[in-house]
Amino acid sequence: MKIVVTGTRGIPNIMGGVETHCEELFPRIAAKGYDITVIRRKSYVKDSLKEYKGVKLIDLETPKKKSFEAIIHTFKAIIKAKSLHADIVHIHAIGPALLTPVARLLGMKVVFTHHGPDYDRDKWGKIAKIMLKLGERMGTTFANEVIVISNVINNILIKKYNRKDCHLIYNGVTEPEICENPEYFKELGIEKGKYILGMCRFVPEKNLHHLVEAFSKINAHGCKLVLAGDTDFEDEYSRNLKKLAKEHGVVLTGFIRGKKLHSLLTNARCFVLPSSHEGLPIALLEAMSYKLPVIVSDIPANLEVGLNTEVYFEVGNIDELAAKLQNNIQKPFKKIEYNMAKYNWENIAEQVSQIYLKMK
Repeated sequence: MKIVVTGTRGIPNIMGGVETHCEELFPRIAAKGYDITVIRRKSYVKDSLKEYKGVKLIDLETPKKKSFEAIIHTFKAIIKAKSLHADIVHIHAIGPALLTPVARLLGMKVVFTHHGPDYDRDKWGKIAKIMLKLGERMGTTFANEVIVISNVINNILIKKYNRKDCHLIYNGVTEPEICENPEYFKELGIEKGKYILGMCRFVPEKNLHHLVEAFSKINAHGCKLVLAGDTDFEDEYSRNLKKLAKEHGVVLTGFIRGKKLHSLLTNARCFVLPSSHEGLPIALLEAMSYKLPVIVSDIPANLEVGLNTEVYFEVGNIDELAAKLQNNIQKPFKKIEYNMAKYNWENIAEQVSQIYLKMK
């Protein structure tokens, strides 16, 4: 069975939640004997790989413009999938899902994974939000099978489109790689156990500016704030965030993976995610896998993770966030044991494989 994947910028080592999802998922499915091809957006690719852990890679040129790059890339990927005689096109995210009917008209079956209602993201204008909502409708209505990564999303699709046969398959997280990197910590000017970690893309809905503002209000007792991440498209928000961060002595790492990221997760005092919008945040799951205390906004996607009530704060409430940061810094550090069983990538890969199998 030949499966072609689109809707992602690509794999490996490309920033983004969908990208991390695909990088973990599809090599595991390929290992089960499936013929998997991921169509990458060439402007994001910094390697010359033709294969990654058993997954074939094809790069297609697309304009790097956030308003329409996804839809152009998806159209070209679907045409490419047809030329490859794909049995299934697996489309990720609601923007690319706009072209689900095209894949069906070309005689291919479609799996659509809904990673979250992206039309709620602050970065999109009115027309983009309309197109994203239409993409959600097209994907939900015309895909042969629909995967949702949270109950929150499942309930949206039942309520809006009466689609009651979606497959709930959570995002996953890998085993933590506990490591030390003293040279990197010296480069950043931080010490083990003496920093709060934020880790995500620099986009408005992640509310990192709220985290910086909240941190600036507290007595940090020598602790620092570290923000790991960057933006795909440098804009007014990302520039202002970096300026604000530098004004308050925040440590900016840029986009990092591998040992640098693992060392930050190994030695952080706390992880904070102040988002106003999420699907099911892989960054939060990663922090939990390292047994870090967490502080997160009380949006539905974060509440679904089922953490203790005291770790949540009202989204947008900077004073409440500051109080929780202060409390974390003042009390002794203690690792937290979380139940991570349902976020196992091997189990997730098997669930997705079974969907492909039933479509044979």
